[in-house]
Parts: sequence; C-alpha cells; structure tokens
Amino acid sequence: QVQLVESGGGLVQTGGSLRLSCAASGAYFGPYDFGWFRQAPGQEREAVAAIRWRSRYTYYGDSVKGRFVISRDGAENTVYLQMNNLKPEDTAVYYCAARSGGILSTILQHTMYNYWGQGAQVTVSS
Repeated sequence: QVQLVESGGGLVQTGGSLRLSCAASGAYFGPYDFGWFRQAPGQEREAVAAIRWRSRYTYYGDSVKGRFVISRDGAENTVYLQMNNLKPEDTAVYYCAARSGGILSTILQHTMYNYWGQGAQVTVSS
C-alpha cells in the first residue's frame, strides 16, 4: 500500500506563492502517475496538475495553467506543486494522489487514482 503525505499548506496573500510537497512511501514499485487535486467547500473535486512518472510530462487544469508547476524529485518519490500568482479562488484543500496505471486521456480524472493523501489547506486572503 502506498502512503502519501502532503506538506507546505498555509495562508498567503493574493499574488503570493506557495510550494506543496507530497512524500510517498511503502511502494514496492513506483506508481505510473502523480496528481494534485483540490476541493473547496460545496464544490466537486477539481484537477490541478498531473505528471507522468517516467517521462515527467506534465498536464494542468485550465484554471491554473501558466501559474502552477508540478515536478518530481529525481532520486526519491517526492512530488511538488509550485503555486504562483495565487488568487482567492485557489483557496481549497489540496490532495496529492497516485495511480499505478491508466491511459493518458484520464490523467486529470480524480476517479482514476488509487491512492490519496489526507490533504493540505491552502487559503488565499482577499
């Protein structure tokens, strides 16, 4: 079983930056893809970004493209989400997720992921 732990959430002003980290452990072999998803109160879970583990190709939701960057550590199972130019509408609980397989067209679909972290609160003041 894969365990995921998020860190780096907190409070930030509009226009500021924040970096989230996701540390994975307990996997016998590495997952194929990692993703970041977020959920605000009363809303559905929304895709933020995803990364193919082997190729490091990245994919982004329309609302964050150009502002957020997803990356992974080259030596260990750690994924990062660099968030820039934050807006109040970015306020949400951010979840790290992983899956062991899936076609590319589903990489931003939260229902296709097998493992989930507990979430990290990000609040953008305005």
